[in-house]
Order: sequence, then structure tokens, then C-alpha cells
Amino acid sequence: MSDALVIIPTYNEVENIETIIRAVFSQDKSFHVLVVDDNSPDGTAKEVKSLQKAYAVQLHLLQRKQKDGLGAAYIAGFKWALEHAYNYVFEMDADFSHNPDDLIKLYNACAVHNADIAVGSRYVKGITVVNWPLSRILLSYGASRYVRLITGMQVKDSTAGFVCYKKNVLESINLDKVKFVGYAFQIEMKFKAHKKGFKIVEIPVIFKDRIKGKSKMSGSIIFEAIFGVISLKLKSLITKY
Repeated sequence: MSDALVIIPTYNEVENIETIIRAVFSQDKSFHVLVVDDNSPDGTAKEVKSLQKAYAVQLHLLQRKQKDGLGAAYIAGFKWALEHAYNYVFEMDADFSHNPDDLIKLYNACAVHNADIAVGSRYVKGITVVNWPLSRILLSYGASRYVRLITGMQVKDSTAGFVCYKKNVLESINLDKVKFVGYAFQIEMKFKAHKKGFKIVEIPVIFKDRIKGKSKMSGSIIFEAIFGVISLKLKSLITKY
């Protein structure tokens, strides 16, 4: 039994899913994987079920009926992880933008060096992003600066989706009251943990844009993030953490 679970949310990731799963299982540290699939029409879940024949203990699948946002998928995964008593719970994309070789760095930050949350950060040592157009780099980097300005939270990559949470962090946050579903979800989770006094550290990673499959970024996700930050800050002024 591993103490660490990597949650990989998927929607139409059949081109990537087998390779990313095998890459996680090839690490020196033993990780389990939970794929949370939002009813992908391309057969992603079917591919995971096929792989479960080889990885019966390590590989798990949670199938949801519809696609209703990254945040909802992760919340379902977090609840599953807590029910199954994992001590360290990871967020990671299926498309290799997050390097599985960095999982151990995030794990050690929490398990060895006593962080409560370890963030795989693109901006803690300059800008470590590969194959993104300049416009997207500016949007992402600018969003992180904006979040720090509004919230006062000194996390340089607040929208990062490569994260390790200790179990007690997830237990302390009312997951049913996490509001946002897009990239603002990443900000909301970190902000609520910050307000509760948990130790957040950033581990430098190199982020690479996906090679296969299609990005899920949209205008509505960006809109949610911009105005969601203001909502989070205002609500925090009247909320007891």
C-alpha cells in the first residue's frame, strides 16, 4: 500500500493516458494513481480499465457522468483519496506538461521537509515554461502577480495545477464549499489553505506545453479566475478560518 495518490483528471486524453500512467509507476517511489474521467467520448476510461489488468493494486478509476469542470473532478478525487486514507494527495495533468519525475520532489517537500502543500512552480525561479506562446506566458504570469496583489498570498504560481497536499489540509477544508471549477479552483484551494495557516512551499519545475491532445483553456475559465479572486478576498474579510 502506497501512502501517496496521484489524481489525474481526464477528458479526451486517450493519446496520453497510458504513457503518463506508466511514467508515474516507473518512479523509484511507489505512487498509486486515480484517474478521474469525465465521461470522455474518446475511450479514455476504457484504456484505463485495460491497464488495470496489469496494475490491479496501484491503478484506480473514478468515472463521472459528465464534464463539469476541473475543480469538480479534483474534489471528487480528493474525497476518494480521504476515504482510502492516503497521506499525500497529488494533482497532476495527463498531458506531460507536469513531469512525473518531479513527483518525488513534491513528495519529499511534504514528507521529509514538513511542508503542508508543495506547489510545482513555474515562476519561483524566473519563468520556467517551454513551448508556450508569449501571450499565454504573459497571461499566466500576470494572473499570478494579480493574485498576490489582491489576496496578499505570497505564492508565485497560484494557478499551478501540479501540487501535493498533506491529508490534514484536505480534511480541514470544507470541500463541498469550494466554489470554483476552472483555474480559479487552484487559487481557491491554495488561498483557503493559506488562510488556515498551512505551510505552502514552491518547488521549481519546468512546465512543457502538451504535445498530444487539446487544451481545455477557455475564455470563461479566465473570466472566472479574474473575478473569482476578488470574490475570494472579499469573502475572506468576513469569514473565520
